[in-house]
Amino acid sequence: MLLLFFFGLAIQTSIALDNGLALTPPMGWLSWERFRCNTDCANDPENCISERLYMDMADRIAQDGYKELGYEYVIIDDCWLEMERDAQGKLQADKTRFPHGIKSLADYVHSKGLKFGIYEDYGTKTCAGYPGIIGHIEQDAKTFAEWEVDYVKLDGCNADPKTMDTGYPEMGKHMNATGRPMVYSCSWPDYQRAEGMKPNYTLIAEHCNLWRNFDDIDDSWTSVKSIIDYYSTNQDVLSPAAAPGQWNDPDMLIIGNFGLSFDQAKAQMAIWSIMASPLIMSVDLRSIKDEFKSILQNKQVIAVNQDTLGIQGKLVLKKQNIDVWTKPINPTVHGSHSYAVVFLNHGTDGMPFKITTTLRVSELLIGVGTTPTMNKNQDVDAERPRNKKKVLALRF
Repeated sequence: MLLLFFFGLAIQTSIALDNGLALTPPMGWLSWERFRCNTDCANDPENCISERLYMDMADRIAQDGYKELGYEYVIIDDCWLEMERDAQGKLQADKTRFPHGIKSLADYVHSKGLKFGIYEDYGTKTCAGYPGIIGHIEQDAKTFAEWEVDYVKLDGCNADPKTMDTGYPEMGKHMNATGRPMVYSCSWPDYQRAEGMKPNYTLIAEHCNLWRNFDDIDDSWTSVKSIIDYYSTNQDVLSPAAAPGQWNDPDMLIIGNFGLSFDQAKAQMAIWSIMASPLIMSVDLRSIKDEFKSILQNKQVIAVNQDTLGIQGKLVLKKQNIDVWTKPINPTVHGSHSYAVVFLNHGTDGMPFKITTTLRVSELLIGVGTTPTMNKNQDVDAERPRNKKKVLALRF
C-alpha cells in the first residue's frame, strides 16, 4: 500500500521518479559481467543469453537461500532483442532464444517470489547494436509495464550525453505514467563524465533510483580497485546524492567468478556494503563455490548495506597501506548514529600487516574484519569510551 501510494503521488504531482521503491539498495542478479553477449545457443546452450539462463538463475536464487537474504531481482542485460522492432514498432525478444516471450519469462520469475528486470538503452541502438528507445520512449515504457517488468536498466550507448538531462527524466515520466512500479537504473552520469561534463546529481537523484558513475566492472581485482579509488576520490560529490530511493551504483558483484581471490572477494563485498551500493550479483549461481556463496550470503554485512538510514559510507582515514571506511547505521543513541567500519589493506605482498588506531566511537561489537591480504590474527588496538554507541567492523 505504501509503495502504491507514493507511486500515485508521483504521477499526480511531479514528473520525478517518486515511486517509493529501492528504499534500501536493490539486491539481485544480472547477467552482463559473467555472461556478456553470448548468443551462441547452438554450441553453448547453458551459458547463452536465453530464457533458460534467467529461469535457471531464478531457481537458484529462490532455492539456495539468496531470496531470504534480500536478493530479489533477476535482470536481463543486453542482447535479448531481435535486431528489428515488429511491424507496430514494438520491441520484441529474439524468437529463438526467448521462444515464449518476455512476459512469460517475467511470469516465471514472479512465480518464484522474485522480481524481473530488463535492459534497454537511451540511444538509437544498445551497446551491442540492438534497437534503442530513441523515437519510442513512451511506447517502450508502456511495453515494459505490459510485460510486468519491475526494474529497468537504461544504458547510454549511441546517444548524445548533452541530451540526457532531458531524455532520462522523460523515460522516467513515462514509466511513472504507466502505473507500474519499476525501479529505474540509469547510466546518465557515467556517459556525461566520459565526455568531460559535470553531472547534475541533484537532478539525477530526482529522476533515478540508482545510477552508474564510472567504468564497467571487469573480472579482476585491478578493476575492483579502480572503482573503489574513483568512489573514494570523488566521495564528497557522490555520497550526498545517496539516500533511500536513490543510490550510487559502482556496478556488479563479481564474487565467485574467475578474477578475485577469496580475500579480494570479501573486500568487494565489504566496500560495496559500506558504500550503500546495490548488491547485484553477476556469477553463475549453478556452479558457485561454497566459500564465495558464503560471502554473498553474509547476513551481518548485508545488514550494514541494507541499513534503513541509507547513508553512503566514506573513506575517513588512510594510514600506511590501510584505508578505513565508516558508515553511520542504526541504532541511534541520543541522536548519534552507530557506525560500521571497514579496514581495507591495499598491500599486495601477501603478508599480515599490523596497525594501531583509536576508535573514538565506543563499544566494539564484532572484531575487525579481513580484506584482501589482511590476516585474521591482525591486531587493531582500540579505546572504548563509556558511551553506548556501537561500532560494527565487518567480519567474514
